[in-house]
Amino acid sequence: MTRQEFDLTFAGPEERAKQYNARASVANFNACVSEYTVRANQAKRECVGIYDLQYGQGTAERLDIFPVTLPRRPAPLFIFIHGGYWHSQTKEDAPIMAKAFTDAGIALCTLEYPLLPEATLAETVREVRSAISWLYQNAAAYGVDRSRIYVGGSSAGGHLAAMVAAQGWQKGFNLPDAAIKGVLSLSGLYDLRPLCDIYVNEWLQLHPEQAQNLSPLFHLPAAGTPVLLAVGGLETDGFKNQTYAYEAACRAHGVAVRRVETPQRNHFNLPCDLCDPSSDLARAVFAMMR
Repeated sequence: MTRQEFDLTFAGPEERAKQYNARASVANFNACVSEYTVRANQAKRECVGIYDLQYGQGTAERLDIFPVTLPRRPAPLFIFIHGGYWHSQTKEDAPIMAKAFTDAGIALCTLEYPLLPEATLAETVREVRSAISWLYQNAAAYGVDRSRIYVGGSSAGGHLAAMVAAQGWQKGFNLPDAAIKGVLSLSGLYDLRPLCDIYVNEWLQLHPEQAQNLSPLFHLPAAGTPVLLAVGGLETDGFKNQTYAYEAACRAHGVAVRRVETPQRNHFNLPCDLCDPSSDLARAVFAMMR
C-alpha cells in the first residue's frame, strides 16, 4: 500500500473543509469536551499529581506528572499530548486516563505547549521535543525509568506525538535515537498539506512546502518502532484516510504498526477508551509498554 491510495484532498476546498472539521462531525461537541473536564477532575482527586513543572522558559512550557507508588518505581512513562487543532484545549483536561495507567504501574505525564497562532507550528513541535528531553534528563527524580518512555496524543496531539516519534531530531536535544520506545496516535493528522487552503490555515499559516516539512507522513519512526493507531469509526473520511495513509507508510518503512479498531467512537470520545483498562485500546497500550 502507498500513501497515494488514500484520498486526503477530496473534491476541492469546500469538501476538504468538511472532511477536516472534527467539531462539526459530532452533534454534542460541548458535551464531549465537558466529559474531559469531569474525568480529568476525578483523576486528579484519585491520583497523586505533581503540577506545572517547567520544561522551558515560556509560560506554556509546563507539564504534569502522575507518578506511581514507591514500590513500583522506576516505572515506565506514558506522555499524553492533548488535541485542539494546535490552537485550543489545555493539559488540565488531559489526564483522564491517570488512574487506569497508574493502577497498571505506568506513570503518566500530560504536556502543555505553545498554541497557534501565537506560536508557529514549527516552534510548537520544537517545544514538545524539548519537553521529551527534559523528561528524559529528569526521569529519576520522579520515579521514571527513562529507558521506557512512550508518547501518545489525540488529534493535533497525535500529530505532535508522531513528530516526536520521527527520526533525526534527537541528537540536537541530547537524546539517544531510541529515547521513545513506542507511540500511540489517535485520530492524528499526518499530512498537513491538505489543510493549507481551508479554514485551519487561519492559525496554521503554512505554505504546502512548510506543511510537508511538519508532516509525520514524511518523517517516519525508525524501522521496528512500535506504533499504535486508532481512528473512530464515526469520524469523517478525512481523519480516517489520514490514519490509513500513515499506517501504510509505516508498514512500507518496516515500522511495527498496529491499528486498533474502534467502530463506535467519534473524534472526541475515542480518548476516553484509555480510561477503561478493559478496553481494546487501553489493553493495546499496556501490551506495547510491557
